[in-house]
Amino acid sequence: MKKIKSALISVYYKDGLEPIVRRLAADGVKIYSTGGTLSFIEGLGLAATAVEDLTGYPSILGGRVKTLHPKVFGGILARRDNAQDGQQMGQYEIPEIDLVIVDLYPFEQTVASGAEEQAIIEKIDIGGISLIRAAAKNFKDVVIVPSVEQYAELLEIITSQQCSTTLEQRRRFAAYAFNVSSHYDAAIFNYFNLQEQLSVFKRSFANGTVLRYGENPHQNATFFGDIDRMFDKLNGKDISYNNMLDIDAAINLIEEFTEPTFAILKHNNACGVATRPTLLEAWKDALSGDPVSAFGGVLICNREVDAATAEEINKLFFEVILAPAYSAEALEILKSKKNRIILLLKDTTRCNKQFRSLLNGVAVQDRDLKVGGIDGEVRSVTEKQVTDEQMADLIFANKLVKQSKSNAIVFAKNGMLLASGIGQTSRVDALKQAVAKAHSFGFDLKGAVMASDAFFPFSDCVELAHEAGVNAVIAPGGSIRDQESIDYCNANGMAMVFTGLRHFKH
Repeated sequence: MKKIKSALISVYYKDGLEPIVRRLAADGVKIYSTGGTLSFIEGLGLAATAVEDLTGYPSILGGRVKTLHPKVFGGILARRDNAQDGQQMGQYEIPEIDLVIVDLYPFEQTVASGAEEQAIIEKIDIGGISLIRAAAKNFKDVVIVPSVEQYAELLEIITSQQCSTTLEQRRRFAAYAFNVSSHYDAAIFNYFNLQEQLSVFKRSFANGTVLRYGENPHQNATFFGDIDRMFDKLNGKDISYNNMLDIDAAINLIEEFTEPTFAILKHNNACGVATRPTLLEAWKDALSGDPVSAFGGVLICNREVDAATAEEINKLFFEVILAPAYSAEALEILKSKKNRIILLLKDTTRCNKQFRSLLNGVAVQDRDLKVGGIDGEVRSVTEKQVTDEQMADLIFANKLVKQSKSNAIVFAKNGMLLASGIGQTSRVDALKQAVAKAHSFGFDLKGAVMASDAFFPFSDCVELAHEAGVNAVIAPGGSIRDQESIDYCNANGMAMVFTGLRHFKH
């Protein structure tokens, strides 16, 4: 146990600081402080010594230099069991500092606010980060509190242990400190490397949420990110790793649509999607696409869920539902199953990079943000031209195939997913799977359109699609044998457009 006899307190955020300062003062701890924090402490009627009085130097350069002085850092870094350190402390009249409470300027928040660069640069903390590292390095003798998140823990310790700490506690606070400093440095680096001039991968997530389990119950899992910013959990059991994967896939899919749309996903793939004038109609048609796979699925929509829609949804067993809003009546209906996870979508802004652990490292790529067929990104390659109605369905189908596991084929008609073939090792197999699935649910593919996530290496796919009733096709193109598929379409009255955009999703 080590007794705290002196403390340096210099913080940006004062919330929660008062009970700590009062506890320290009640135990006779000498307090050094700076600027606004000093005024805050004195405003509580408590005594504190200005750092300027300790160092003999005022705060200079617009506050950029306040604590950067040997009398401050010497007091923090001095090894209490080192005789030479002790001799120099006496020689230069350096007081020991046993506790450092300091936080950092809000760099990330300033960047997120869209502030001018100079304002951002001024939020790069120098003194604070140095104090944190120094105190954490000397955790054998010094307690470091690097952010407001540790205030409650510190207060409990100094209250129950009469302002003393154990080595284990000081080591834990040092871990907090290096977590704060490394996260801060990563954020600053990524700001300066926005143009990716340096081929370096640095990402830091300060918040971890333990998930119910991993892909399988015997696997542990944690999500690192700000879940609370993206959605509120209104009901249900804890979220699992697989739930998170499906939630991510669901958000990716629904963001492709602006019209009232409902989607049902299973194992990251859409098994039912429909765009309709009302959400209730969209739900009914989405479900009819594959009511078998919908069992135990993840549901998502882009409009408020009303009571009538909730009544219909409630007839199905499903794991998760996501929506931007729920009426009070709808929420009451959906909450009738206590384990059902109900999520309220909020800010779904995400990084435009995707990364995943791979081999002995991490692979990083740009997020696929394009959809062929939109903004003129389409080229008719057949004699027969697509109609406006067909083009709308082709774009709809292409949005779905983009979000389906490769190899992928999607059939759609009138703004509704009829069937898809996904995750196959052969594009022909994917197409056959889609045809069989459509027929199994009684869908007539006559007049349907087809989307493919990659080019057709042979004409067999358009042949099979034509035999099934498909009359319009959208694909990236790019095969050395594209002409064979084009010739077949021309000979059989089919329309086909190429986008030049492949949408592999492995």
